[in-house]
Amino acid sequence: MNGNVFSFDYFIYLVFGRWRGGFAWDGSELQFNWHPVLMVAGLVVVYGNAVLYRVPLTWGHNKLPWKLLHAALMLSALVLSIVGLCAVFGFHNAKNIANLYSLHSWIGIAATALFAAQWAVGAAGFLLPCAPGSLRRLLKPVHAWMGAGILTLSIAALSCCLRTYVFRSGTACKRSPLPPEALLGNSLGVLIVAFGLVVLKILSNRDWQRPDSRPEDASYTVRAQRGERGVSFG
Repeated sequence: MNGNVFSFDYFIYLVFGRWRGGFAWDGSELQFNWHPVLMVAGLVVVYGNAVLYRVPLTWGHNKLPWKLLHAALMLSALVLSIVGLCAVFGFHNAKNIANLYSLHSWIGIAATALFAAQWAVGAAGFLLPCAPGSLRRLLKPVHAWMGAGILTLSIAALSCCLRTYVFRSGTACKRSPLPPEALLGNSLGVLIVAFGLVVLKILSNRDWQRPDSRPEDASYTVRAQRGERGVSFG
């Protein structure tokens, strides 16, 4: 799955690198080109792959390293999405274009803001040993639900704006044959939606819930033995 989803960013990089002139950070449209690439990378590719710790192949290992990896991937996704927002805001400001004027922008900002809050609360509630078990039991279903909701919002934002990005030059308004740029953009949109459905299925499949991650077991155990301090999850 990793190879397939990373091809998303290659496709969108190809669209904006080949048909939109490349990339820069100078306030021009070349700076705008970073926006879709970074948002797809953060809110779809990295975010979607961060659920892999739920895959049964990881169950035979200590959960804490997988949770740390999950948190690191999510932080990377958040940083990519924030830089992607900086790219589009910088472009709008340089061109004296109003910010946050479209449904796409409202959904995207909502997804990123919820993502930042989700990461902060999740890191504090699930990674800090001092967090009480009762808090983790309370947060766990909310954390899972919010994770699925953020992914849904991200895919909605990317899907509703993809046509605008890809067909910006107006070449897609002509009659057939469908321009290669439009064909690639449509295919990318279908793949993103399909990938999102797969990830949501993984998140909703109770058979793939790690046995030692049930709410009643989700607590750190801190113990000292023979002068050594050990911390385990589960």
